[in-house]
Amino acid sequence: MNNTESAGCTSSHRSSGTVSGYGILSYNLWKHRAADELEPLVDFESVDLLFLQEARTEQLPDSIGRLSSLVATSNGRLGLAVYGHSDRFVVEDARVDRLGRSVHDRMHGPTPHRLVSARLFDRFSGRRFVVGSFHASPLTAGNGLRRRQVRQAHTLLDSLGGGLPTLLIGDFNYPVGVGSLRRMLASTGHTLSLAADDTYRRFGVLRGRFDLVAARGLLVGPVRVLPRGKSDHLPIVATASFPS
Repeated sequence: MNNTESAGCTSSHRSSGTVSGYGILSYNLWKHRAADELEPLVDFESVDLLFLQEARTEQLPDSIGRLSSLVATSNGRLGLAVYGHSDRFVVEDARVDRLGRSVHDRMHGPTPHRLVSARLFDRFSGRRFVVGSFHASPLTAGNGLRRRQVRQAHTLLDSLGGGLPTLLIGDFNYPVGVGSLRRMLASTGHTLSLAADDTYRRFGVLRGRFDLVAARGLLVGPVRVLPRGKSDHLPIVATASFPS
């Protein structure tokens, strides 16, 4: 199966990591509504790295199951966070960043930050890589702005890693015209992975694959969509590994 268009499903297959690979899970909590679902998800899916969007980070615990907070925004209902195994990952550097703003952002100011990222050292494999939890501007903005935000995000990841493998995951708010995004990413050596199933469903009308994974120097396995919980987004899980 082509890892740039991976099949989604709602099976209970675990995304367990290995010495050279990681189980990854991303979840937009819909203004923190789904926060109480995280610990069971992390445990059942054997997650190594957890990426959150729309979290009230001041209400998030220091640990979720076996994972510890690695980097997060400071407050607000649309916060971002990354969790990982503290006994496995060393955070060598981290940052919280603003990205290009839409008219909606300027008028309503829902959140000043749309990216949190960290350079990690994996004690198990001896490898370094950079990860980011990303939340693009809403659909009131155009895809052009969201592509610019993705480019900015990758520039910021590279500022942490200087050419290290990168993983950018989260709510890209990009349900249509994904071919343009894929071509832009391919031009800089990145692959785009998405599920076969919708990751966003609201009011029975608006739906689509909003939650995506962009990687460089890492192989992303099939992206699966987990059953819907309290959020308008569905969690996505996958594996990321270093090429052999």
